[in-house]
Amino acid sequence: MSFDPADYNELRVSETVIPGFYKIELPVHGDERGWFKENYQKAKLEALGLPPFDVVQNNFSYNVEVGVTRGLHAEPWDKYISVANGRVFGAWVDLRKGPTFGQSLTLEINPGTAVYVPRGVANGYQTLDEGVNYTYLVNAHWSPEAKYTFVNAFDPALDIAWPIAQAQAIFSAKDAAHPLLKDVIPMEF
Repeated sequence: MSFDPADYNELRVSETVIPGFYKIELPVHGDERGWFKENYQKAKLEALGLPPFDVVQNNFSYNVEVGVTRGLHAEPWDKYISVANGRVFGAWVDLRKGPTFGQSLTLEINPGTAVYVPRGVANGYQTLDEGVNYTYLVNAHWSPEAKYTFVNAFDPALDIAWPIAQAQAIFSAKDAAHPLLKDVIPMEF
């Protein structure tokens, strides 16, 4: 399935089954030259229900091949995630202490879709196209002292239907070594 800018013409913000996690539908304006989008506009998004979000850092991840799989990582900051091009299958798992611990959610992110991920929710994705530029805004600076929590992306207990099987996926040894959900200590804030 390819991305068609004509399918994205209204800004919408909706909360998901994970508390504090929002899906954002972005207007994309296209013509014969390509397309344009306003990726993040604080006042408009907050007026539609997105929590206040003060950006301090912008990160990019360039992914060469289809099937690149990253995650699942939970950090002590909030993230606003989108792609500059291509598509990814996104997966998230609530690793915060509480009744939704272990709750998972998946959806496709393309240039017309973004997500807001609250701190403590593990984030991961798998590329569906070649040459994907994945970007995320954060509200705290990266630090080697930051306390992260991880969970194995391919843990069957998560029930994530990755479009590309683990045997064909491209992922790091570090991500492969993440613990199973049953061994994760929930994050507390």
